Amino acid sequence: MHKDKCLAIIPARGGSKRIPRKNIKLFLGKPIIQYSIDVAQSANLFNEIMVSTEDKEIAAVAESCGAVVPFFRSEQTSNDYATIGDVIEEVILEYKNRGCEFKYFCCILATAPFVTANRLTQTFDLLKKTGADSVVPVTRFSYPIQRALKIEDEKLKMFWPENYSKRSQDLTPAYHDCGQFFWMRVDSFLEQKTVFAKNTIPFEIPETEVQDIDTLEDWKIAEFKYKIIHNI
Repeated sequence: MHKDKCLAIIPARGGSKRIPRKNIKLFLGKPIIQYSIDVAQSANLFNEIMVSTEDKEIAAVAESCGAVVPFFRSEQTSNDYATIGDVIEEVILEYKNRGCEFKYFCCILATAPFVTANRLTQTFDLLKKTGADSVVPVTRFSYPIQRALKIEDEKLKMFWPENYSKRSQDLTPAYHDCGQFFWMRVDSFLEQKTVFAKNTIPFEIPETEVQDIDTLEDWKIAEFKYKIIHNI
């Protein structure tokens, strides 16, 4: 195993604003980052499972769960404006400077308790089979975005009024990133510096396996949904 030289990168900045200490907050009794580390381990795909953080407490929790924190983030990738691409580039180049190069990486978010080893394997196989630059899990919007509404001058209006009379089934389905993980070839990332590369393949995941966790209300919904999925 691990013949493919794969790196798991789990970004976990300490300065989360909407949910303080979000990445190590207990989710049904365990630090939420532990779910990401555990699934990466159980997938048995990775040469290394690393957590990218600037926070000593997060690093200690990550290491106690079995991940490694071989270096801390720079100031540039620790602020509110650093992108996920900035973080990944720093990680890959730092490993390269240390004489360790990878062919593929999988970025698994620290707040992604619904990811399964099977999904990681399926998407990795798809990346290799298709020769894609990246594979991004997506889920379909539950309502047609072409009929989205806005409030303007305290009045309700459609963004695209021309779609008012169109049947929902005649509108093109729209999708969004699941916000859980994605795979990419290292060389493609270093060349294009974007997750949504020229040759990005989608992998559709049902909405039942997806939950954004940006607010405390989201957190409660995610715990409720997790209990139902796992019969606990």
